[in-house]
Formats: sequence, structure tokens, C-alpha cells
Amino acid sequence: MQIVARLHGYPPRHNAGAEWMVHSMLRALVERGHDVSVWLSRYTDDREAYDLDGVQVVPLETRLDAASAIRKADVVVSHLENVPSAGAMARGYGRPLAVVCHNTHLPSFRQMASGDTALAVYNSQWMRREAELFFAEYPRSVRPRQELVVRPPVFAEEYRTKPGDRVTLVNCNLEKGGALFERLARRMPDVQFLAVRGAYGEQILPDLPNVEVLDHVSGHEMRESVYSRTKILLMPSSYESWGRAGVEAMASGIPVIAHPTPGLCEALGEAGVFVDLHDVAGYESVIRKLLTTRAEYQLVSKRAKARSAELDPANELSAWCDAMEALAS
Repeated sequence: MQIVARLHGYPPRHNAGAEWMVHSMLRALVERGHDVSVWLSRYTDDREAYDLDGVQVVPLETRLDAASAIRKADVVVSHLENVPSAGAMARGYGRPLAVVCHNTHLPSFRQMASGDTALAVYNSQWMRREAELFFAEYPRSVRPRQELVVRPPVFAEEYRTKPGDRVTLVNCNLEKGGALFERLARRMPDVQFLAVRGAYGEQILPDLPNVEVLDHVSGHEMRESVYSRTKILLMPSSYESWGRAGVEAMASGIPVIAHPTPGLCEALGEAGVFVDLHDVAGYESVIRKLLTTRAEYQLVSKRAKARSAELDPANELSAWCDAMEALAS
């Protein structure tokens, strides 16, 4: 098959969880022998097309015609802001559209239910249940012809390493917990923190002697640059539909302290240590306990590794490939 994805950004320039999820899914199609290309809708510093794990990425700066690629495609894939325009082009050329849904916000569901969607992919069982509520509340919406749950695929062997000694936050914007991270770093000057600049949002990067700031890190470099230096990962997000960074960290048995959003509760399961994002003292208490009590750390680490094994993506990726091939038949 020829599969064309219309997306706004892509690794290694844009390293958000949504883009790495889609890349893992597209890579699985490449491994099945299909031709996969990604056509970007935002300008980047890239002026030439490039290859990432067999996926051909065409930057907007090349000034090549995405519509012509969609016209020749067997299946079109899109997500987030590009769903309306990709859906219009897919409909115009009579091509099936697969939409990957990354959040439960109303615009996402409305775009997915616009009538153009042949396959909707939800990133969690929670999101699928929220979609059911959406269709019940908006009965005139057009339900996708097929629906599938593919949890953001994380291959544990690609992230597994020996944990380091830092308390880490990946993406330091307000919604991901940047303000809490700064308060913790100020309250705990004896603890070493690692702040990783995110792909989006205004970053809160503490200028403190116990905080090291890393620039934006490609997903291919997270194991060596981030997880090999991390002893505890923080995910005090006000909203997460899943929590890919937490799953990546658990591959190495790194404890994850998180705010109990529905997505994070599903992703981390019993391996997660959940503390309300407004409870700064609670976060400090858990961090200190994990740093000073070896038995407690080993227990949480063991649970993290077990949860990582449970989230093997092989079966869900196989179902995704089967569904895409069925669309083109």
C-alpha cells in the first residue's frame, strides 16, 4: 500500500508524545512492507525530505504537493489540527481516512465524527469510553466505520537502561507540572533535578544550582540522555490522555510519581505512585522516601518493570496494520 499521513510536525524536530505514537504506528506499517510518507503542514528548519526508520518525511519547505500524494494514496492518516483538511482531500479523491485521536477534548471528537473517518484509533480504553459518551450526547454525529484502541506503542528494549540519580520532568510547561517542579527544586536543594525542555508550551525552567536543564531531546535519544540519568520521573500533569514518558521510564524500573488523571491511571496501573498535583508536600515526601528507603524503591521499581511487560505493543500494532490493510482492500 501507499500510505500518506498529513501531520503538523514530526520527529526528530517535534518530539511530543502524539508524534512518537504515530511514528511507532507508521513504522509498523513500513515493517509490513508498505510505502509510508508523512507530509508536514508547518514550516521547520528542514528543507529536504528525510527518512526516519523507513518513514519518508516531506517538510513543508520542500514546496511539494501534499494533495497530489493523497490522490495517489491507498489510505490517508491524520491527527489533531490536520484532520479537517486531510479529511476534505481524502473525501475529494475517494480515499479512506484513518484518524488517530490523542485527547478527549470536544474538538477532537467532532473532527473525528465529521463523516469522513473510516477508522478511528483511540489511545486508551478511557478515551474509547469518552467517545461513547460523545456519540450518546451528539447522536447526529457520524460514527467512524471502524474503531480501534492502540495504546501509544513503547518497545521496552529501546528504552531500557540503568537508572541514574536525578528527579526528572519531561516537558516543563505549566500543564505538565513545571510550576510544581520548580517549587520542589527550591524546597529540596539537596536533591538533583533534571528538567527536559518540551516540544510545546511555555517552559518553566528553574535557574537553580540543583537543576540541570536539557534542551529538546529526540525520542531516539531519550534512553541515553534522560532515562539513564533518572532515578524518579515526575508526571504531575493537569491532563494526560495516556502518559508515554511514564511508560518509557517504567521499562527501566524507574518509579513514576503522577497526578491521577484517568489516562495516567490506565497507563501506569498499579505501578504508578499517585499524588495530587497541588500537594507539594506530598510529592516531596514520596520523593524523599524513594530516595532514602531502598526496599521501597525496589518494590516500586519491580512493579514498574512488570507493568512495562504488560504493555507490550505487538498485538495492538498487528491489529492496526490489519485494519489499515482492510481499508485499502
